[in-house]
Amino acid sequence: MKRIIQLAGAVFAAAVLASTFSAPAQAAPKKEFDIAWSIYVGWMPWPYAEQSGIVKKWADKYGIKIKITQINDYVESINQYTAGKFDGVTMTNMDALTIPAAGGVDTTALIIGDYSNGNDGIVLKKGKTLADIKGQKVNLVELSVSHYLLARGLSTVGLSEKDIKTVNTSDADIVSAFQAKDTTAVVAWNPQLATIKAEPGATLVFDSTKVPGEIIDTLSVNTQTLKDNPALGKALVGIWYETIAQLQDPGAKGAAARAAMAKLAGSSLASFEAQLKSTKMFYTPAEAAAFAKDAQLQKTMELVRSFSFDHGLLGADAANKDFVGIGFASGATLGSAKNVKLRFDAAYMQLAADGKL
Repeated sequence: MKRIIQLAGAVFAAAVLASTFSAPAQAAPKKEFDIAWSIYVGWMPWPYAEQSGIVKKWADKYGIKIKITQINDYVESINQYTAGKFDGVTMTNMDALTIPAAGGVDTTALIIGDYSNGNDGIVLKKGKTLADIKGQKVNLVELSVSHYLLARGLSTVGLSEKDIKTVNTSDADIVSAFQAKDTTAVVAWNPQLATIKAEPGATLVFDSTKVPGEIIDTLSVNTQTLKDNPALGKALVGIWYETIAQLQDPGAKGAAARAAMAKLAGSSLASFEAQLKSTKMFYTPAEAAAFAKDAQLQKTMELVRSFSFDHGLLGADAANKDFVGIGFASGATLGSAKNVKLRFDAAYMQLAADGKL
């Protein structure tokens, strides 16, 4: 499977580059950084921020340079980050755990931007309820959050993955896959999901509104890079909150920002705004920091790491789900405290909330 091949490649690359990220303990500050992103409604503020000059404004404030680079394939963007080609990447909480963290790259969720509240869904051609999926082939990005959503959905109707067959399909190909005559079921995220739902005979039978707060969208960065370069964290947080303030502006400024983001996503303004409605955006740093500190996040990651281990996503060395440690803003840890590779840190969001950037 493409996803497994990609994961294996990323893990190998991470191992090769481990010394780069682990030593020295305190490296000289860098001046230039590269952040990867892929198309998703919750991540469109990043290219808009670069286009509008907000990236340069905040980078200049801290005496650094920040490049925002689009990667067309979402999983590939994470693989390239894991291999050391980028300093940060937009990705979900689960993929942060199963690709870079499982690959040995210590990663910090610097900004919790939103969670999916309808942006991920299961669509059928044959059947009107999720129970009707039994016995069908399901096209999706295997071992991604789509796979997680499918497993969560199946559990609500007394089914399991043994009752269906998954077909690995990249996010770039999922729409055309659904349009094929022999495809009857898919799991997708927006904007592809919106296109699929509009197809004749399509029925949305389950979506992420049923599991609120579980599919979390982040900007994550290399932990050692952040430690060595706190200016990067401050600049990125400053960029983000200035940009999404424009995104939610009710006046002409907001309309122009949303129109520009829709264009960058290859979407219509109406479609982009519809996708925003199915996204729980954290428009203020205080709200995002509170979410990062909430004990519910630990419960969510317990579900995520259990799914990940059950599907072999924590690596060949993982004898159990505790192998990869996950650290939280409260100081709590899930799994090995000696092998913490994914961190939810509210510190920089809190700086923004306190007006200390």
